[in-house]
Amino acid sequence: MRKLYYMGLESYEARYTLQLTEWNRRVFERRGLDVVYVPGKTIDDTKSISVGQVLDAHGRSYFAMSQMMNLVQLMRNGEVTNEDVIYFEDMFHPGIESLPYIINQVPEKDQPTIYVRCLAQAIDPDDFVHVWGNMAEWMSTYERMVNQIPGVRVLATNEEMVAHMRIAGYTAPIYNISGLAFGKAEVQERVGILEPFNLRKRRVVFAARFDQEKQPDFFMDLVERYTEAYPDTQFAICQGGALRSNNPKYVERARQLQTDGKLEIHENLKKDEYYAILNDSRVMFNCALQDWVSNTVSEADTCGANVLYPAYRSFPETFANDPDRLYVPWSIDDAEHKLTNLLNAPHHNMGLISDWNNGTIDRIVDIMQGNGEQWNRAGNRYRDHVAASKYAVVKIED
Repeated sequence: MRKLYYMGLESYEARYTLQLTEWNRRVFERRGLDVVYVPGKTIDDTKSISVGQVLDAHGRSYFAMSQMMNLVQLMRNGEVTNEDVIYFEDMFHPGIESLPYIINQVPEKDQPTIYVRCLAQAIDPDDFVHVWGNMAEWMSTYERMVNQIPGVRVLATNEEMVAHMRIAGYTAPIYNISGLAFGKAEVQERVGILEPFNLRKRRVVFAARFDQEKQPDFFMDLVERYTEAYPDTQFAICQGGALRSNNPKYVERARQLQTDGKLEIHENLKKDEYYAILNDSRVMFNCALQDWVSNTVSEADTCGANVLYPAYRSFPETFANDPDRLYVPWSIDDAEHKLTNLLNAPHHNMGLISDWNNGTIDRIVDIMQGNGEQWNRAGNRYRDHVAASKYAVVKIED
């Protein structure tokens, strides 16, 4: 790889994209890469999501297309060659359809290798695109188009996503990067000194979006059941914006639990404010139907909080099959039992999940440099890799 053209995401105060470019920059510099950070223009200066679920509906399109204009200009100038890599942080990048139009008409010496990171979308039956109108239909068509761009390789976040891609008919080379990009040192710098576990509030945090694919009702069922048995335990929702949902009934129920004194709701949090809450909490809880790794687990693990997630989709891989911190989906009995244990003491494997995800960007670089073929999921034996833990955890027998 002669040069890397990095197609990052627009920055939002409430989302991981605020830190994503910096996380990548630190690794790229340490690895000695020659990187061009292709700029884009934001639709405004608010750094907030006004419309949409994951990223702002207008802002994503505006930034991506302005970024593509700059990339196309670089290609037109002859600065991008077949020794170079273009890396898209998100497969959904409006304007990317211009690439096959260009690449099919330029000499081979001007045809770069392209990597796109898939964050689910239509291949996942629980993704939000299956909730809004006919988004899933056109998104599936879009994904098939990206899959056919000359020289494209697709990066999956875990083995289960690889299977979803294969079922969807992806034919491009697929690599499992086994995690989400994460910069542990940058988060630690923001947090500072960790609060001792025994001095923290007996608080459980829920930080996923409050949409139906995250199963807010399951979380609130747990809140009602657990606070009745253990009234000294606090539960909190943490959101980077106002509490909202693609199903208003969840917000209504959360507001009622707040009124009843069973639930805290923290809204419009900036990252440092969110990390301060994690640094004074004991458990991060998740019950998502749709969550491919999730940065919430790495952030909580870095901030000294235990993590309790369902043994579902990507999480057995993310947790290296650690049985103490994975509950049976969707058993509220098992979740309650394991929550009690994790509220009482820090888990002996705390820190290992964030350590593993901290290596994700390095795995991406290895793949782009041709040194990561162990992550290639070509052929019909791609399921051979599912059961094996990606890193070692300590298991203590009862």
